[in-house]
Amino acid sequence: MRRLRVRSHGLSLSLHKGLPLGSGLGSSAASAAAAAVAVNALFGDRLSASELILAGLDSEAKVSGYHADNIAPAIMGGFVLIRSYDPLDLIELKFPEEKELFFVLASPEFEAPTKKMRAALPAEVGMKEHVWNCSQAGALVAAVLLGDVEGLGKALSADRIVEPRRAPLIPGMEGVKRAAIEAGAFGCTISGAGPTAVAVTDEEEKGVRIGESMVEAFWREGMLKASAAVQRLDRVGARVVSRTP
Repeated sequence: MRRLRVRSHGLSLSLHKGLPLGSGLGSSAASAAAAAVAVNALFGDRLSASELILAGLDSEAKVSGYHADNIAPAIMGGFVLIRSYDPLDLIELKFPEEKELFFVLASPEFEAPTKKMRAALPAEVGMKEHVWNCSQAGALVAAVLLGDVEGLGKALSADRIVEPRRAPLIPGMEGVKRAAIEAGAFGCTISGAGPTAVAVTDEEEKGVRIGESMVEAFWREGMLKASAAVQRLDRVGARVVSRTP
């Protein structure tokens, strides 16, 4: 409302959340994106995507910290590289239109509080691990721009800093990753802070089979019930789906 320079209106929003809380799927950012886009539409769509992201960042800062890794792609769609925060500098990475990309999300019935998962991260990172992860980040960007789903999956699976610290805190996660790869996924890792595991593939039907294997592995390896969903890459981002006169 401040960015729209609207001061004389009261506003009440009702959110129907389609994401579980504390799942590593960016549910707070999804809420912030939905609210920002809805309010902007209500007052004539006057704010740009960058301004909507800044508004969402203000909201995110009160919940999970001042970071745009969830809110930026939620509003812009696709892949977004955050080059800097001061000033905010975002680079949209276009995944080729002719290529397909599906994410397989396996969410266990298990709480992985963001605070606890962040506390598990190392205070210092060795040069070898730093160089390796930077290389994988570059490979990930290249794979996105080329539409190379196999290369994207390899880079996604190759983290040597965050995943090794967080995976042991999620029962069965290492077995779930193995099961996803064995079922045909190009890569698998922890989504956000967890506990959801995310795998990538280029076919929806294959994604269903991968999801089934991941759910079975969560139970077999970690004694956790889980559910799976297959989602196509959203290239558009948050948008108005209906308007009531």
